[in-house]
Amino acid sequence: MSEIYLAGGCFWGTQKAMSLLKGVLSTECGYANGDPHFIPDYMLVCSGRFGYAEAVKVVYDENVIGLDRLLSAFFMTIDPTQSDGQGNDKGIQYRTGIYWTDEVTGMKATAIVSVLSQQYPEFHTELLPLSNFTPAEEHHQDYLDKNPNGYCHISSAVLNEIKDRFN
Repeated sequence: MSEIYLAGGCFWGTQKAMSLLKGVLSTECGYANGDPHFIPDYMLVCSGRFGYAEAVKVVYDENVIGLDRLLSAFFMTIDPTQSDGQGNDKGIQYRTGIYWTDEVTGMKATAIVSVLSQQYPEFHTELLPLSNFTPAEEHHQDYLDKNPNGYCHISSAVLNEIKDRFN
């Protein structure tokens, strides 16, 4: 098992997209890489004052889906040229990022993104080690499964394309 943490704007859509991939074993919405002096909750994160990003912990079987395919699917869900936001969601908590917990994954992610980033005129997706992660409140977990018509900056067409292309 391997893990990576992905910030792609609102965590609802990122969680849904990653959960569609064969080889992804689990996903969990949460708050990443903010001020470690605070235990974040949604309201604290939305204030933007403590540097947290809405992120998704993705646990996957690298024998089924490699990090390259997982990140290719992730890049279908974000616009890495936008800084501090995706779609209608604006603010530091909606920045895009890729965070890792071990050096090998960090080196792989950096190599993969160095190739993917060449297709964009600007690139604002963070690439950093994970400094901290706190799971989000229960009502945020699997939100789009519980609320199929809930807001998401990722279109249903993109979600369907991810499901078809990566499975």
